[in-house]
Amino acid sequence: MPTLNSQLPEETLRYLEEHIPELADAAARQAYWQTLASGDSVLEAANGSLVEVFSDGTRKVIKELPPQTSVTAGQRLESK
Repeated sequence: MPTLNSQLPEETLRYLEEHIPELADAAARQAYWQTLASGDSVLEAANGSLVEVFSDGTRKVIKELPPQTSVTAGQRLESK
């Protein structure tokens, strides 16, 4: 295993980078369920609304969200 001071081969870095989206998805799902299991609530976007989900499964609409904006890779948007 490489030490912190050494560099990983480019091929290894590329392989790891390709898997970042699925690793991030798994981490987010785990955090979601751990939060609910601890008795806390989570916020999620569902059907155009911001919804608070409670550990007992109940849901509370917090507010309606603006329509989604489609973007392409590399596109820049400016906030108002």
